[in-house]
Amino acid sequence: MRAVLCGYYGMGNGGDEALLASLLQLLPKDVTPIVLSGNPAETQQRYGVEAVPRKSTRAVFGALRRSQVFIWGGGSLMQDATSALNPVYYGGLMAIAQLMGLKTIAWAQGVGPLRRGWTRWLTRWVLQRCTAVSVRDRASAELIAQWKIEGWLAPDPVWALASQPVEGLADLPAPRIAVALRSHPWLTSERLTHLTQALVNFQQATQTCVLLVPFQPSKDLAIAQAIQHRLPGPSQVLTIGHPQQLKGIFRGVELAIAMRLHALIMAAAEGCRCFALSYDPKVAQLADDLDLPGWEMAPTSTDWVASIAPWPSTPAAMTQQWLEHYANGDPASPDQIQSRVDRALMHRELLRQALLS
Repeated sequence: MRAVLCGYYGMGNGGDEALLASLLQLLPKDVTPIVLSGNPAETQQRYGVEAVPRKSTRAVFGALRRSQVFIWGGGSLMQDATSALNPVYYGGLMAIAQLMGLKTIAWAQGVGPLRRGWTRWLTRWVLQRCTAVSVRDRASAELIAQWKIEGWLAPDPVWALASQPVEGLADLPAPRIAVALRSHPWLTSERLTHLTQALVNFQQATQTCVLLVPFQPSKDLAIAQAIQHRLPGPSQVLTIGHPQQLKGIFRGVELAIAMRLHALIMAAAEGCRCFALSYDPKVAQLADDLDLPGWEMAPTSTDWVASIAPWPSTPAAMTQQWLEHYANGDPASPDQIQSRVDRALMHRELLRQALLS
């Protein structure tokens, strides 16, 4: 049995690569994957699987014709906040696979935001015709329930991704903190200046080594480098493409300050204290689930959660909150982590049942 795996793969985003690695880890062994990738050569080399160009009509249709299954492989694929083209691409491929008679699986999805009527209609239309559906957050589960679509709710599969050690990381000074920021309109130059000064203050107070982790270097690296130039103490920019090693960074980290959803998930799964910078409802929802402290970046938000506070107005206020969490905050307990890992494996069971039916 061949399965076409469709996601934001081969695009240099560590979170989406972690979703692909998780899917390959959980896919039944008798299923041969064909990955739609923005960088097929890199995907083939990294994972040892067949990959074809995601934007090549000929290659994509060729993969579909040779396969019996089509899988949306995790993430917020059907959302129009980033671009209205996302639902066209992902929804269009799902609809084509369904018309070709393939089994279709929407796997570990975060559905939305969907701000346009036609994107909501298209999402509902293809999900209603899927062989199986699983989602990774309560908001997505509530939305598909409103649409009368049966689906499984389980934590993001990256909770269950096996981590690997990072060579040389143990040689860096301890204690360590990790910072994972991304370019976003709400991370204004003033906010970035304040945040950088707060990190300078924090490092001086704690004598920590700061690990700057660009999950998508094309968007994150410049920010990481700009911060590093200002830090008075030891620091390292870690640009790591292999998702298991990316998760392994957080093994030896005391505190993670992150915008990136999968940075928070990886850090929490590795027993690290976490502080969320919420630029997207999915980050606020994770903070709510784990009772993480953090700040809301949106000027106005309907997604306030108890642990998320407004963005502070001064670097001193930012530093103080980080110091408080660093000194007195608790990471997720081993039982909490294992519970989420076990429930994340429901995504594997959904694959098994759907592919055997």
